[in-house]
Amino acid sequence: MSIYVGNLSYDVNKEDLEEVFTEYGSVKRVHIPKDRESGRMRGFAFVEMDSDDQEQEAISTLDGAEWMGRTLKVNKAKEREPRGSFNGGGRSNY
Repeated sequence: MSIYVGNLSYDVNKEDLEEVFTEYGSVKRVHIPKDRESGRMRGFAFVEMDSDDQEQEAISTLDGAEWMGRTLKVNKAKEREPRGSFNGGGRSNY
């Protein structure tokens, strides 16, 4: 399982997130996606912890919490949906 952490300050780094989530258990991984063009973080991250119980406690406590001037959105991350093929606006067969 992975935790989605949204509405993050653009000043947040991996160590900041590890510090906050370590209060609820052992953090296995923190991933902060970056914008391809600007290289800036996109305002959300994913955190993986050792157990579902630890992740659930972090979600319950941190969802809606104020941190670094922002109200966090914390929930169970959804599985990434496969990208479909492009079917619109292309060439016609006529």
